[in-house]
Amino acid sequence: MTSTPGWAVPTDGTTPLLSEHGPKLRRFSTAERWVHRTTAWLTLLCVATAACLYVPQLAELVGRRRLVVTVHEWSGLLIPVPLLAGLLSRALRADLSRLNRFGPHDRRWLRAALRRDRTPGSRPAGKFNAGQKLYAAWIAGGLLVMLGTGLLMWFTGLTPLVWRTGATFVHDWLALAIGIVLAGHMAKALADPEARRGMRTGSVERLWARSEHPLWREPEE
Repeated sequence: MTSTPGWAVPTDGTTPLLSEHGPKLRRFSTAERWVHRTTAWLTLLCVATAACLYVPQLAELVGRRRLVVTVHEWSGLLIPVPLLAGLLSRALRADLSRLNRFGPHDRRWLRAALRRDRTPGSRPAGKFNAGQKLYAAWIAGGLLVMLGTGLLMWFTGLTPLVWRTGATFVHDWLALAIGIVLAGHMAKALADPEARRGMRTGSVERLWARSEHPLWREPEE
């Protein structure tokens, strides 16, 4: 991610910080919501089929291992497709740029989070807070590694045995790590109904935005 010193300082008077009044605030476009939703379902399908392949009790309950393997392989292969298609959306490209910016206010947010400090003003954030930025970077990198190692395991004739052995080791342990991180992500979402509403409907209450993302700028029409 790109570090941008001073990025949190307002520089354009035509794009003021969010007010607490007026109608609900538009947070995500239709394209962004569909990309998130489709990617989430493909990822959950991939995790669920992986569990059925590696947990004996689930494997016995579900059966049909060859079908489970096929669903797992194709759901994993399709995970990047929604994002690649969504790049046609200007709103999505703009938010990806925001997620890739890490400024001084993000470091302050992380320090406050580590101290469990929830006092007003202790966690400054733009449209995305530092935790969301780190999660996005980590999950994107993790899924790319999973895709690469999965392809090495799928096309067995392309690489030496030692490569496939290493790929299997990385794939299996990274899958466990991703499952744990996804569980944490879902727990955070369940704890914040307004954030879920924003992803479901595209709009959030301005009071919530001012409280959780005080440095978020008023979108230009």
